[in-house]
Amino acid sequence: MELNRRTVIAGAAATGLAATTLGTGAARAASRPEGGKPVKEYFGTLADGTKVYRWSLENGGTRLKVLSYGGIIQSLEIPDRHGRYANVSLGYDNLDAYVKGTTFFGATIGRYGNRIAKGQFTLDGKKYQLSVNDGVNSLHGGAKGFNTKVWDIEPFTAGHDVGLHLYYTSADGEMGYPGTLRTRVTFTLTRHGDWRIDYEATTDRPTVVNLTNHTYYNLAGEGSGSIYDHELWLAAGRFTPTDSGLIPTGELARVKGTPFDFTHPKPIGRDIRTGHPQLVTAKGYDHNFVLDKGVTARPEHVVTLRDPESGRTLKIFTDQPGVQFYSGNFLDGTLVGPSGHTYRQGDGLALETQHFPDSPNEPTFPSTVLRPGHTYRTTTIHTFSA
Repeated sequence: MELNRRTVIAGAAATGLAATTLGTGAARAASRPEGGKPVKEYFGTLADGTKVYRWSLENGGTRLKVLSYGGIIQSLEIPDRHGRYANVSLGYDNLDAYVKGTTFFGATIGRYGNRIAKGQFTLDGKKYQLSVNDGVNSLHGGAKGFNTKVWDIEPFTAGHDVGLHLYYTSADGEMGYPGTLRTRVTFTLTRHGDWRIDYEATTDRPTVVNLTNHTYYNLAGEGSGSIYDHELWLAAGRFTPTDSGLIPTGELARVKGTPFDFTHPKPIGRDIRTGHPQLVTAKGYDHNFVLDKGVTARPEHVVTLRDPESGRTLKIFTDQPGVQFYSGNFLDGTLVGPSGHTYRQGDGLALETQHFPDSPNEPTFPSTVLRPGHTYRTTTIHTFSA
């Protein structure tokens, strides 16, 4: 990794879309064994001859495998209440499936997570046309978003923590976005087994940024069946209803009295087939939940997901104002995971911390604009227990 690529981000101004203090993970007793150095192994070769590697991390009882292609979480293993490990993330066992796939399993998403209506936005009076890859809309950065790029990776150890720095520079005009965007994403496994993601980016021209991770979870284990029995809590009293193209209408609707109320834990499948018009349109949940806390200086607890059978529990902390809850509505039984089992509707779910979909076009939503001299920073922390 060239020194100048690191120093561009490290030396940039500390103001951004959601500035955070790094190193504020959710503390738990350090009762789990510490890990060693990250391990690198060959995973496959792309059609252009580029080699792709898989990095393995283990710390505090959590095991994580990350691909240089797409910054993809290929495996996330955590124990159940009896100490038995399972991979709780959906994915594939080979590179070709990731290259051909359209599900974004485990991917690092950019330049803009979620949808932008008609792939268009106006910034400082100039209109930009993006790559469209979801009907007439742009989804997760376009046809060749960050999930299709080979990232430069540097392993690190810091005290009792282990992790990876992932670097990618997006050229001015890539997928229609203005400005050269220099991005660093850091995956850290702490001594407590927390998985922490720190996103950072700088630009040389005004642009829009909304980075996130698209891991699909099944806390009973990948390939084990439906997540409809999982219990979900979301600290969100409102959500953003969508039109037929899953673009927010601009309304911040109250969840109370609707199937979108997860302010008290409930099974995901309890209301998913109630016939609510929004659930019919999306074939389930595929909506941005408006977090009660808004944008915060430090990550706060906003999600708890629990599998009653295994006891595995995931808590998510973020500084972002929204979480996209997607209940795996378009898994159709044609995809086969590492376990050899097919994925069908509802066999996994995503919880993407984010700014709201279509924020560049909706002035009432929190802004996603990044300008030169500022640094985009955001942090999401995942804690696991059983």
